Amino acid sequence: MAIITLTTDYGNKDYSVSSLKAKLINNINKANIVDITHNISPFNLAEAGYVLEGAYSEFPKGTIHILSVDSELTPENKHVAIMYEGSFFIGADNGVFSLIFRDKKPDQIVEINLHSNYNYNISTDELFVKVASHISRSGPLNVVGSRIKLIKEITNLRPVVNKEMDQIIGSVIYIDNYGNVVTNIKEKLFKEISKTRSFTINARNVKFSKIYNTYSDAIDFNLDKNDREEDGKKIAIFNNLGYLQLSVYKSNPQTVGSASTLFGLNYRDAVSVYF
Repeated sequence: MAIITLTTDYGNKDYSVSSLKAKLINNINKANIVDITHNISPFNLAEAGYVLEGAYSEFPKGTIHILSVDSELTPENKHVAIMYEGSFFIGADNGVFSLIFRDKKPDQIVEINLHSNYNYNISTDELFVKVASHISRSGPLNVVGSRIKLIKEITNLRPVVNKEMDQIIGSVIYIDNYGNVVTNIKEKLFKEISKTRSFTINARNVKFSKIYNTYSDAIDFNLDKNDREEDGKKIAIFNNLGYLQLSVYKSNPQTVGSASTLFGLNYRDAVSVYF
């Protein structure tokens, strides 16, 4: 039974998700379809890359991940199929896969060339389903495309280190369901530049001088609950993917507010670390 995951910016209001799933069911016997998310902000590659990066490694080898965000075929937006450590990825070569793999090297990449096999304008969904169907039957990637060595990279979403090596200039790449602010500054880079020096994280009008291991580490549970600093407690951590994340303890965007709303931070806003 093939496991197919879906990550799209289709949303849940329209018929697009159901239509894609119907195509998969009609083409792949006993397809096990898993929705990672359909709520990626329209055309937001940073969100798509972050979410799929966090999810794909939890699936068993052989899983096929369809990523459809800004995936319309154009002369500058080719379609690719990728194999990495036994998992498969189908999507557009628009830079999003460089956000997922970063410094990791895929085992095989092909530029899909099936479009010319059809005498009508095949839709992106139809094409991705045909490729997924081929892979689910253990078909080799070189049948659906020509091998290429590199995928497009998105470099303007990477943090920058100044020449004095005392500042990392990053930005917000994702706001999660709790309103936590995820930056593009990874723990590995932070430690390489920090060298145990003290630091200040600046994000608009808020500053952080400590990074906690977990949310609960920021709370002194030895104090009586009425004496603890909990509500609105601002917290910086490295999340489970290793990204610097700015949070508020037990935030709720719908009620008490969140890091995004309380700090005034949104996608692509600057976050800097000074050492």
